[in-house]
This record gives sequence, structure tokens and C-alpha cells, in this order.
Amino acid sequence: MEVKTSLLDNMIGVGDMVLLEPLNEDSFIENLRNRFDHNEIYTYIGSVVISMNPYRSLPIYTPQKVEEYRNRNFYELSPHIYALADEAYRSLRDQDKDQCILITGESGAGKTEASKLVMSYVAAVCGKGQEVNKVKEQLLQSNPVLEAFGNAKTMRNDNSSRFGKYMDIEFDFKGDPLGGVISNYLLEKSRVCKQPRGERNFHIFYQLLSGASDDTLMKLKLDRDFSKYNYLSLDSANVNGLDDAASFRTVRNAMQIVGFMEAEVQSVLELVAAVLKLGNIEFKPESRINGFDESRVKDKNDLKEMCELLGIEQSVLERAFSYRTVEAKMEKMSTTLNVAQAYYARDALAKNLYSRLFSWLVTRINESIKAQAKTRHKVMGVLDIYGFEIFEDGDNSFEQFIINYCNEKLQQIFIELTLREEQEEYIREDIEWTNIEYFNNAVICDLIENNQNGILAMLDEECLRPGTVTDDTFLDKLNTICAEHQHFESRLSKNSKFLTDHSLPHSCFRIQHYAGKVLYRVEGFVDKNNDLLYRDLSQAMYKATHSLMRQLFPEGNPAKVNLKRPPTAGFQFKASVGVLMKNLQTKNPNYIRCIKPNDKKVAHIFTDSLVCHQVRYLGLMENVRVRRAGYAFRQPYESCLERYKMLCKKTWPQWRGPTRDGVEVLLTDCSVPSEEFAYGRSKIFIRNPRTLFTLEERRRACLEDLATLIQKIYRGWKSRTHFLLLKKSQVVVAAWYRRYAQQNKYQKIKSATLVMQSFIRGWKARNILRQLKYEKRCKEAVTTIAAYWHGTQARMELRRLKAEARNKRAVSVIWAYWQGTKARRELRRLKEEARRKHAVAIIWAYWLGLQVRREYRKFFRANAGKKIYDFTIQRIMQKYFLGLKTTTMSPMDNTWPTQPYGFLEGAHTELRRIFHLWRCKKYRGQFTEEKKSVYEEKLEASEIFKDKKALYPSSVSQPFKGDYLEIQKNPKYQKLNGAVDEKVLLADLVNKINRANGKGSPRLFLLTKSNFVLADQKTGQVKASVPLPDLASVSVSTQSDGFFALKLKEGSASASKGDFLLSSDHLIEIITKLHRIGTTAADRDQINIDISDEFLVQFKQDKVCVKFIQGGPKNGNSAACKRKNNRLLEVSVPSP
Repeated sequence: MEVKTSLLDNMIGVGDMVLLEPLNEDSFIENLRNRFDHNEIYTYIGSVVISMNPYRSLPIYTPQKVEEYRNRNFYELSPHIYALADEAYRSLRDQDKDQCILITGESGAGKTEASKLVMSYVAAVCGKGQEVNKVKEQLLQSNPVLEAFGNAKTMRNDNSSRFGKYMDIEFDFKGDPLGGVISNYLLEKSRVCKQPRGERNFHIFYQLLSGASDDTLMKLKLDRDFSKYNYLSLDSANVNGLDDAASFRTVRNAMQIVGFMEAEVQSVLELVAAVLKLGNIEFKPESRINGFDESRVKDKNDLKEMCELLGIEQSVLERAFSYRTVEAKMEKMSTTLNVAQAYYARDALAKNLYSRLFSWLVTRINESIKAQAKTRHKVMGVLDIYGFEIFEDGDNSFEQFIINYCNEKLQQIFIELTLREEQEEYIREDIEWTNIEYFNNAVICDLIENNQNGILAMLDEECLRPGTVTDDTFLDKLNTICAEHQHFESRLSKNSKFLTDHSLPHSCFRIQHYAGKVLYRVEGFVDKNNDLLYRDLSQAMYKATHSLMRQLFPEGNPAKVNLKRPPTAGFQFKASVGVLMKNLQTKNPNYIRCIKPNDKKVAHIFTDSLVCHQVRYLGLMENVRVRRAGYAFRQPYESCLERYKMLCKKTWPQWRGPTRDGVEVLLTDCSVPSEEFAYGRSKIFIRNPRTLFTLEERRRACLEDLATLIQKIYRGWKSRTHFLLLKKSQVVVAAWYRRYAQQNKYQKIKSATLVMQSFIRGWKARNILRQLKYEKRCKEAVTTIAAYWHGTQARMELRRLKAEARNKRAVSVIWAYWQGTKARRELRRLKEEARRKHAVAIIWAYWLGLQVRREYRKFFRANAGKKIYDFTIQRIMQKYFLGLKTTTMSPMDNTWPTQPYGFLEGAHTELRRIFHLWRCKKYRGQFTEEKKSVYEEKLEASEIFKDKKALYPSSVSQPFKGDYLEIQKNPKYQKLNGAVDEKVLLADLVNKINRANGKGSPRLFLLTKSNFVLADQKTGQVKASVPLPDLASVSVSTQSDGFFALKLKEGSASASKGDFLLSSDHLIEIITKLHRIGTTAADRDQINIDISDEFLVQFKQDKVCVKFIQGGPKNGNSAACKRKNNRLLEVSVPSP
């Protein structure tokens, strides 16, 4: 991969337009075309970046590219937007200079993408860390929210920004982002009610209908069919490449990251749905007795649904669409509205509702992303604002007039700051400054914004003038006052040269802007500048119960009726542009000029006429001329000497002295005329680009010669190295071969010696073996003869012993047989005698039984049945009662033996009831008064928390102890015990949650019958003592955590410091005792217990949402609280 070390290396076309030769409009356009065809979409004009929209993805925004441009000189690499972003960020971080990046261009030129690239680059190169990453994520995620509500599909751009945005990103001294502030300018709210053919309304309407769930749409009373809403154009509802459903999910996720609470998101969607419903309201005329027509709503279903969404009485809004109240001094007069006026009022309400909602969104985002630290911050501003707009068909209206006025002001400050930057550099480098002739557009700005005779001032004066006011009267006023102005043209102007100009219609006027002449049609100027919303509609909106309506329509408050006319749209925009200009003048400017190559929004097409038109109205040629009026190119001495030192033998290869002296020697040796350059303090200034290109040509030729020399030296070095390697290898091979040959010779001598030795040793061994074998055979013969003799003697003795043993055994066997015979005879005799005795006993028993049966038979039939029955019943009952002994004495034991016989059914049930009552009485008799109170508290805890809070089942088996600190016995708390007058019902150690970081501080919690006290754990000093009548409610979650919020009544003396968010291991006992005290006290209301996973806590002046989610916290199995933003504390509870 080729590495560039300068902007001038391998340049396609000219990377910096200041160096373009010859400089004219054709060569300018041709250079842009040449670079665009080679995918070089960025070109410099000095420090200004020209960006061409490629209409496709290019591999030039990778993380590797970010690292390539990081901490590099601006002109060190090829032109890129990253180079400008890096230059601005390093100036802000290292030189403590506030920066602003101005991004301009017409719709579809890529302004929004350019601003995203700048922000993503800054986010990539600045510091890392949990808080820093969170701030960066919030800043980046604010873009999808604003794009959804402020962007729309137009003929020129599928994601066109219909508002101007200026974001101030604030950094700390290390260069890490702390937060930001967003300002918006001139939202195109007329698009809410009407869109040109082929264009769409704002994205959020289509995203809501495509991506919201069926349940959400049902709550908002909406249908997915776009055709059911009059405010949505149908010819371009679906756009290729745009997934509205996925975009809606992205917007919801972005709003959550930025810090919107779920209730706020729902409120915003309700207002969006209300705007859609508002567009479906239609009117019909109704004649009155006085002859005037009065408007009436045709179908009241949409009106009803809209009123339900906003919480407005239907009759109030219906009257506001039919009547208008006019107030003058102390008088009021009500007039009817005809159908046209009713439609105007409906559309005005829709536009105002949406534009105010957009402003509220910007304010709400600012609350979340604003910097928390109070110290001074470094600021980088990013301005993404509409470029100069000229419609070819002459349909330029009030919006284009305002936009072009803003661009005139930006061009004015652009020229001023560019000249100031040039002059400051010349003075800093001690170069003589000469005045530069350029077109000063201050005269055009004065024509528009002059407080006496400016067009905006006359438009405001005409809007405020009593009597009949129309667009034609406004044009007549312009013709009267501005007729002599050299940049104003009109058909009816006093200047006669325009009387025969048929290209100028009667209802139009023309202004000679810096970018060219623009024809404006005065139709709608007065109405759009007035931007009136009837007071009846404002007051109707203020009466709504919706959470945002009073913030959006504060002028509708009947208690603050202001008869003064509200400021006009032109006046407001002029003031905001003035503030923006002052802000930009305090910062170091950086410019990105965006150009779109064609109107078809496709890649690889470059339309010369369109690009030329944009080059003219962006004033790029004027910018190049300003930069080239003095010296076209400047470069630090070090870089210049490093680049061109090979052109002079004295400076090549290394210059030992000061770099400026080296540059002087170099230029003198190259014979560069002295009038073509000037020496600054740290830079060399070159007047003519041709001089630079001459040096580049000589450098290129010199580099070729140097390359040839380097190749020659390298080849020689390589050949010699190869020869030395071969020589060294030959010596090594010879040494190894000699070693190998000697080893082989040694092995042969060694093997021969071993063979001879083995033969001699074998001969000696065989002789010794023969001698040993002879001696062994002699010894074996003697041994064998002796063995045979001893064997014969032993066998003879054995035979003698065996004969004696046989005689003795025969006598023993005969005697044993005789004793056995005698024993068997005696056994048979005894058995026979026993059988006879047994037979006699059996016969006697049978005889006695026969006598008894004969005696008993005469009494059996009279008494036997009853006695058998009584005996059977007695045995059954004995068995039944013995079975009841297994029942336990616990009142909680519901077991009872089953009923054995049917005749015991009544007795079985009654016995069970009597036994249960008896054992309950026995159990109650064991209770003391203290134990009864504990069980009553346990019963009350069951009523409050059973099946409502996951922590409750684990608390059932734990007794309510009350005093966990032993405050009466512990001498450490003697001071605290003396500060509490009443009996302490509960004393426990709790954690008080800090709103700033979500961490807990240990506190002693004491509860008496009249108040609760929070004290310091170490010192025992009382931090807060709150009477229980000031306690309004207690909020807990449904999960297994110990967090609870004590909410105080508004206006009470204890409410000044806000509510208390605490956590305890004995939450069930604490809340039960609080509720029990409130229930038993007759002089105060019962304390409400709110069980929910999301509730609000009042911390001094701010309300903070506490949200409980399930998920394993990092610190173990306990719940952890963490601050997400200024308005949200999130508690992570371990999953069960």
C-alpha cells in the first residue's frame, strides 16, 4: 500500500484549488470532475473543504482511515473531511481555541452526512471511559430523533433536513466531551399541511404508522393505511431504500438512550397522532339569520378522537373552529369563521402544534446532553444549515427569501473571517499585508435587514398596519422605498429600465444576491410572516389535560392574557441569525462546502451546469481569489526543506544548520526569482502556483535519478552479499566433508579391531568352558549315587510306619460304628414315647371342647347376636379414636384422618370442628400481648404485600424485631436516644440514595408514633426529623429489592429538601409499621402504599424517575442503583 507524505504526492487533478492553473470557472469545474471520476470527492480551497456527494458508499471512512488522519498536519495527506475535523479538534484541545464547523450546500448535497462524519470522527479520537462514552452516545443518538421529526423526502433528497441545526459540543481541558447544546432554525412547518408532488411529510408520521405495534396504534387511535390521512401525500409514501418500520425502532431506542422517559415518549406520539387526526377534520358551511356563513365540523369522529388524545372538551375545540374572539382594550367581540377561515385555523393549529413540539424536543434533548460541570468549557460548534435556494420556475417564496438572507449573512462572515485569518497569518509571519479587492455583500444584507428601510422591517410594518393588508400592498411599499437600490428590481419600480422587462412578472421582485439574481413571488409573504394562531385555539389548547400542552401554548393561559401582537416569523429569524453570527465570530471557523453532482441522486454522473450553479452561489471562485490575492502557497521551513532538499547539493542529504538558512540556500541554488517568494517567521510563502509546480517537476526528475542511483547501489550490495555468502558456504561444506571422511576411516579401523578381539576372547572362553563342564559332570555323578542310596533307606522306613498307622485306625473306626448304633436305637425309643403323649393330649382337648359346645348351645341363640354387635362396634370405635391420636396440635395443620365408615359421617365432621376450636383456644392461651401485636403486624403485612412484591415470601419467616440497633442498651446512641422524646417503635440502619450518582450513604432510621428520624451512623447527629402527618405516600417496586421512597406532601414544612429514597433489609417491617401507625391514628389520613416498577421522586426542584429492571448487577446478588441521566435513576435487581 502506497503511503502519502504530502498533499502534492500522486495528485489526481489539483488537491488544493488555490494551486489551480489557469484559474477560471471552466478549469475549476473540470478539476472537480476529474477528481470525482477517480472517487476523490474532497478538494481543498486553502483550509476550506469542498465535498461532492458520491451517492454511494466509499471505503474511506474506516477505523483505519481515522487512525491515518489522527494527529496529522492538514496538508500532509489527501484532502478529507477527517483532516478538517482533526485540525479543529487539535486546535480546540491543544491551543484552547473554540471552534466552529460551518457546513453549507443545497438540499441533497450531503450536509447532514458531513455533520455526522465530523461528530463520529471527534467521538472516535477523543478520550474513553464510561461517562465519556455515555456522553458521546447521547450526542450521536440525538441525530436520529431530530432527523425523524425534522427531515423529509423531497425531490432533491430522500432525507432532506427541513430545519437548520447548530450544535455546540462542550469539552473539558483534556478534550473529552462533557455535553452539548442544540439550536434549531426555521423548521419548514408548512410541510405539515401540504407537500409538493413527489415529496413526503416529515418522516415520523410514516415511521409511526409503519413501525408501531398494533397495541400502540390502538391507544393512539390510528390506522396503518396512509390513505386515511389528508396530511400524508400518497404518491411517494413508500421510498426505495427507506425502511420506516426499522427507523421507528431506531428512533425509540435513540430516545431512550438520550434520556426520554416512557411517559414522555408516549406524550410525543400522542401529539403526532393528534396532528394526523387534525388534518382529517373537515368543515361545511351553515347559513345564519344575518346572512353570513358559519363553519361547522362535518364528521365529528376525528375531532372526538383528537380531543381524547389531548384531553380537551370537544365542545371547546369545536367552538374555537367556528368563532374567533377579538379583544381591543377592555372590549371583546366574537365573530364567526367561514369555511375557508376554519380550514386556515385548522392548518395554523397543526403547524404550530408540530413546530412547538419540535422545539420542545430540542429543549428536552438539551436537558439530557447539557454539561453538568460548572467550570469553563471548550466549545466546538457544528452548523448544518440549508444552502442558497433558487427554484428555476421562479416559485421562490418567503421561505427561500429567509434562507437566502441567512446565506448572505454566512457569506459575509465567511469572507470577513477568511480575510481576517489571512491577515493574521501575514502579520504573525511578518509578511507585508496588502488590501484585497473583493465583493462585499454588506449592501445586500443591509437591503434585507435594515431596521428602517430593510425588506424585513417593511414586511413587519405592513403586517402591523391597520386596514387592508395584502401581498400587493407590501410589493407597492417595496417599489416605493427600494426602487433606487442597485440590487433591487421590480416591474413597477420607479426605475424605468425595468418597465419593459417582460421576464419580471408584476407580482414579483428580484434581488441581486452574491450568488446571482433570484426572483421572489410575493404571494404568501404577509401570511407566512404573520404566522397567526387565533387566541381561542391557544386558550383551548391550554385547557387540555395533556402533560405537554401547557408548556407548548403558554400564551393560552387566561390569567396571563397579553394583547400585544406576537413577534413575526421574519423578526424572530432575524434575531436568531444575529445571535448565531455573534456566536460564530467568537470562534475559529472551519468550512465544509457541500455540492451535489446531479439531480438524479445516482452515482457516477457529473452535471456541469448544476455543479457550476452551486459553485457560483457558494462563492467558491471568490474564495479562491481571496486566498490567491497574496501568496498562493505557504509551508513550514522544516516541511519545505525536507521535501525539496534533494534539489541542491548543499542541502542533500542532510542540512546541518537552521532550516530557514537551508531553504534560502535551496531557493538560491534553484534560481527562483526573489519576487516569487517571501520569508516568514516560520513559513516560506510562494506567490505563483507555477513556481511550486516547477519545483515539483524538478523534484520528480531528481527522485527518478536518486531512484536509479539507489537501485545501482542496492544491486551491487546484493551481488557482493551473495558472493560472500557463497564463499562462506564453500568453506563450511569443505570442513564438513573432511570431518565426514575422517569419521568414516576411524569407524572402519574400530570395527576391524573389535572383530579380532571378539575372536580371541571366544577361543579363551571355549577352553575354560570345556574344563568347567568336566568338573561339573564328576560332581553330578557322586551326588546322584548318594541320592539314590538315601532314597532307598527312606522308602523302607516309610513302608514300616504306614503298616503301624493302618492297624491303629482300624480299631478306632470299629469303636465309632458301635457307639453310633447305640445312640440311634435310644433316639427311636424317645421319639415313640413322645408321639404317644401328644396323641393323648389332643384327644383330651377335643373331648373337653365337645362337652363345652354341648353345654353352651342352649344359651347361644338368645344373646350371641347382640353381644357380637356390641363387641364389633366397641372395637371399631376404639380403633377410630386411636387413629385420631396422630393429629398435631398446630392450628395451621389442616390434616385429619379420613372417615372409615359411613355411619360416622356427622360425628367425624363435628369432632374435627370441636378439636380445631379446642386446639386454637389452647394455642391462643399461650400468647402474650407483645406476641399478639407482632402477629397483627404480620397479618397487615400480608394484606399489603402478598402477591404484590417478590420480597414478601422471604420475610414471612422472619420475626418483626423492631429495635435492630438496641438503641436503649448501646451507649454509642445515648445522645440520639435523648433527642427522641417518644418510644422508638423501630430502629434500623438504612442507606440514603444520592441523586447525583445513585450511591447510598448509611443512616440510622428511627420511627415513633408521631415522626420518623434520619441520623448519621457515626456521630448519631440528627439529619432530618419529619412528622408523620407530612408523609403523603410510600412507593416501592414489585421486585425483590429493598428500595422505598418516602414522599412528602407538597407545601409542607418538611418538603423543602424533597422526598427520601432509601434502601433497607427490613423494608416489609418498616412500611408495615408506617401503615399501621397511619391506620390507628385518628388525626391524620392513612398513608398510601404505591407498588410500581417506575415512580417519580421529588429531589428539591427536580423530579427524577426511579426505574426498576431485572438483570444481574456487577457487584453481586444485591440490587444496584445507577444514574442514567439528570431525570432517571435505574435500579438493577437480580433475576429470581
